[in-house]
Amino acid sequence: MPDASRTRRRRAPAPPAVAPSSTARPSTAPLPPTDPPPPARPGEDVAVQGGSVYVRSTPWAGPPGGPRERALYVHGLGGASTNWTDLAALLAVRCEGWAIDLPGFGRSSPPPDGSYSVRGHVRAVVEVLEHVRAQPGEAAGRPVHLLGNSLGGLVTLLVAARRPDLVASLTLVSPAMPVHRVPQAFGRALLLVLLPGVPSLAERRLAGVTPEQSVRGMLQVCFGDPRRVPPERLDAAVEEMRERTAQAWANRALVRSMRGLITSYLRIGRANAWRLARALRVPTLVVWGDRDRLVDPRLAPRLAAAVPNARLLVLEGVGHVAMLEAPEQTARAVLGLLEDTAGDTAADTPRGAPALEERVG
Repeated sequence: MPDASRTRRRRAPAPPAVAPSSTARPSTAPLPPTDPPPPARPGEDVAVQGGSVYVRSTPWAGPPGGPRERALYVHGLGGASTNWTDLAALLAVRCEGWAIDLPGFGRSSPPPDGSYSVRGHVRAVVEVLEHVRAQPGEAAGRPVHLLGNSLGGLVTLLVAARRPDLVASLTLVSPAMPVHRVPQAFGRALLLVLLPGVPSLAERRLAGVTPEQSVRGMLQVCFGDPRRVPPERLDAAVEEMRERTAQAWANRALVRSMRGLITSYLRIGRANAWRLARALRVPTLVVWGDRDRLVDPRLAPRLAAAVPNARLLVLEGVGHVAMLEAPEQTARAVLGLLEDTAGDTAADTPRGAPALEERVG
């Protein structure tokens, strides 16, 4: 029998120390008007391993002689490159923008091997980053600012950890970080996609949902206040959903990517996203809405503390897609990071200094 006194003296190991996050500093740079909302930008197919992905581009629109950098935007599960239209238009005062449709989403064809793993999405983003960096122009050959939302946030974090040479800064908008409990908004039924044969059933059920029903459902789940969506954006979303439902692979891409995401949560050891977050060395901004129903907002300060010297912005009343629901506040926080990284402006809060997260109403 073990010695009870010795058992009582044992203590759990202390958690690893992490640097406190600092407040996101909003830039005061003039921004272009967004009323009416800008139209979706055109794009082109970009070759990736075994196929291609569709990438939309937003031209630089900064002041003469101003900084001219590059950014790549990566959407979330069920999203598309058009999710970044508003934010890319605002950040064009500093960055030429490229927004990718991940394999099987938007206007991108499905991957040739039929795999929708997180690893496959990471590979596609790395190849598009290399394509963007190689484009001729003032910023040719330089690292690219990388922004991701939800699934795209997890993907971009993994890209930045594995290929920091390609990444100038990282902005994570409600990234789908691994958790022990899947949020209630996903529903128990979605967990069944891990079982053999069930994904095909889920795909058939999705096929019976109309584009209007899909858009209304996404608004309720993804937005803190769906009333904030401009009518132009709502009409465009329905039209885009109609285009997507005509694709034979659309539901398969959604269900299989969900399966790939949940499978990635089971990874342990060096492949774990939280461990990689603690190893990041690129300037990082974490953005979260406090009404996020898909990824618990309580993860926001935890992630910002795990990433060395990260900045944190929590937006009041905002849901899962801050770049759509609060594009100006998000843009100012991103520009603040870029300005301070480049030494344009002295930050109000020194990087790495203890501070509460900024809360924007």
